[in-house]
Amino acid sequence: MSLAVLHSRALAGMDAPPVTVEVHLANGLPSFTIVGLPETEVKEAKDRVRAALQNARFEFPARRITVNLAPADLPKESGRFDLPIALGILAASGQIPGDRLDEYEFAGELALTGELRPVRGALAMTLGAARERRGFVLPQDNAPEAALVEDAIVYPARSLLQVCAHLAGRDCLVRHTDRPAAAVDAYPDMLDVKGQAHAKRAFEIAAAGGHSVIMVGPPGTGKTMLASRLPGILPPMTQGEALASAAIQSVGSAGFDVANWKKRPYRAPHHTASAVALVGGGSNPRPGEISMAMHGVLFLDELPEFDRKVLEVLREPLESGRISVSRAARQAEFPAQFQLVAAMNPCACGFLGHYNGRCHCTPDQVLRYHRKISGPLLDRIDIQIEVPVVPPEDLSRASSSDSSSMIRERVERARVRMITRQGKENARLATREIEKYCMPDDKGAILLKQAISRLGLSARGYHRILKVARTIADLSGENCADASHIAEAIQYRRFDRHS
Repeated sequence: MSLAVLHSRALAGMDAPPVTVEVHLANGLPSFTIVGLPETEVKEAKDRVRAALQNARFEFPARRITVNLAPADLPKESGRFDLPIALGILAASGQIPGDRLDEYEFAGELALTGELRPVRGALAMTLGAARERRGFVLPQDNAPEAALVEDAIVYPARSLLQVCAHLAGRDCLVRHTDRPAAAVDAYPDMLDVKGQAHAKRAFEIAAAGGHSVIMVGPPGTGKTMLASRLPGILPPMTQGEALASAAIQSVGSAGFDVANWKKRPYRAPHHTASAVALVGGGSNPRPGEISMAMHGVLFLDELPEFDRKVLEVLREPLESGRISVSRAARQAEFPAQFQLVAAMNPCACGFLGHYNGRCHCTPDQVLRYHRKISGPLLDRIDIQIEVPVVPPEDLSRASSSDSSSMIRERVERARVRMITRQGKENARLATREIEKYCMPDDKGAILLKQAISRLGLSARGYHRILKVARTIADLSGENCADASHIAEAIQYRRFDRHS
């Protein structure tokens, strides 16, 4: 047989579309051609495959070799097609049997020695193979990640020779069934933060309802410490959340480490990050930081130092939980359900109103500093708090606040109430759901109307207060938000109160 057909997968955003690898051997002058919109990494497979076959003691056919990667209009990138191309050449030349090729999908990069190297996106490809009910043959190092998919038939291999022996019916590959254990929490504890009772309360509310937070305060008051401890008070990840988070990290540049299975992501990009780094992009769109923080925390320190155009790209995903990346030739959509935590100083020097004589910023300079963050972006942040200087007596005193584990227990109870009532956390409620689940009692409604009049709240700010108040009521075990819950929620709108 001079024609062999195998199955593999490409990566397109979060999807792994199927790719049919067709290998044809014809008479004529020896040549090796790969068609089907291959990028440079795929074109270079010719040299890797030739050396791998020769070093594995197979015969490299001295014929016209044509490899077609279908569909032709789907760009193909990375070295994941090395293994199916090599197997196709061997099957088309009769060196291995080709009667079982349709039972499997193949992916793997070949070393010149014939060893298999890991590839990016193994989890996304395994999901696709499982839907087709085919076995998936891939490098040994990718097996723990691929095994996260329930009911997937994963066959890890260390070399091209092992795969060929399996297809020939000798020394069959062993199906990988071991599933990784959940990562042990290694987050720092809230007990380490001295003072800041108001901020800790705000973070407990944020953790329970999935709300975004911005902190304003001078340097050294514990803003970064508080942000890094938020993942430690969030509820444990569900199976679905963990799989969604792992899948998005799998298609990222660094891949997914199974040691982080069911561990909340915590991403803290530097303020020099570009818009593409934050939301994703590139000629072959890849996820950015907001997607890599899926079901975790995205911390933006020194928020005004980010380029304003970079910050504005956060407005859509904060509302929708998704980001669409469009390029002239390709479009991709990535999930972006993350909790935003931002921190900033009160002025450019950082000491406004806190240290007498140390701040020399003029009112105009302070105003310019605050205007680096647009009003529409601030309006989308649920909780806005001040983090003041910690009194010296609190620094020398042993912390008397609750530990992260104690806070997490309260957060879990509140989250259970939300899921039982409405199927999602309060921060994700749509307008009609807010009207159904978050409306306060009569006294709370009167107080809220007064706040709208005095603070000039937008409709979005009004809904944000209702959702935060509903979370406060859930933490208290109350069925309805009352005036005290509304009053506390209003206190977390720092920029509205100072407008």
